[in-house]
Amino acid sequence: MKISEAIRKRRSVRTFDGTALTSDDARKLIDYCGSVDNPYAIPIVWKLLDAGEHGLSSPVIVGTDTFIAGKMRRVPHVEEAFGYSFEKIVLYAESIGVGTTWIAGTMNRDAFERALDVEQGEVMPCVSPVGYPAKKMSIRETVMRKGVKADSRFDFEELFFDGGFETPLTEEKAGALKDALIAVRLAPSAVNKQPWRVVVCGSKAHFYEKRSKGYVSGDGWDIQKIDMGIALCHFELAAKECGLDAAFEIEDPELHTDGDTHYIASYVLK
Repeated sequence: MKISEAIRKRRSVRTFDGTALTSDDARKLIDYCGSVDNPYAIPIVWKLLDAGEHGLSSPVIVGTDTFIAGKMRRVPHVEEAFGYSFEKIVLYAESIGVGTTWIAGTMNRDAFERALDVEQGEVMPCVSPVGYPAKKMSIRETVMRKGVKADSRFDFEELFFDGGFETPLTEEKAGALKDALIAVRLAPSAVNKQPWRVVVCGSKAHFYEKRSKGYVSGDGWDIQKIDMGIALCHFELAAKECGLDAAFEIEDPELHTDGDTHYIASYVLK
């Protein structure tokens, strides 16, 4: 499956058909996890967890007892690195017919952290159930999707800009970056807030986080930076599929922004 197809086809799955994940698909997932990297070179340990064995639960998940989770050291850029890596796994799962959904809050976190052996100084940002999507969503899932308008996205011109935040970028002006930016626009995010903003300046695409209130904890943990990692993943994978060579860098161009918009990282087209 092409990455663009996986991005367009994939949706959050909370209702599964009750069929256990096959040993072949479980092996494929774990093998793929072992190959996943991120632009920040932060290692992540991944495990498949059995709900019955470890006493795991989530009130929004029906029809599967298998979850995938990852832990890592809490270091700078940990949120972006996790978002990038986990989204690669999510898209791979889609390509082999396995459903997923990002879960950060609606779970018994203590049980998951015990099952993953999360130690002092480590974090387990999110988990996902894995299994085969049911033919029909549960009523709860349907209501949840409607509540966050899961299938809607901001307009292209609201997310992407030309040279600075004063000038919206149209699809027509995006040129070779059009498909990569469309892939960013389609990315999932917490409560569908879509915090990514991208300013294209010549050969560089600068990624910014448009923060929403209530998503940064008292100790500095920023869940929307996980969303930014997802956006970076979509851009890089889609750019490569289009034959573009995009190199990652962190070098703030110091563009004028409002107080809620913060620089994250850039891609340089070679």
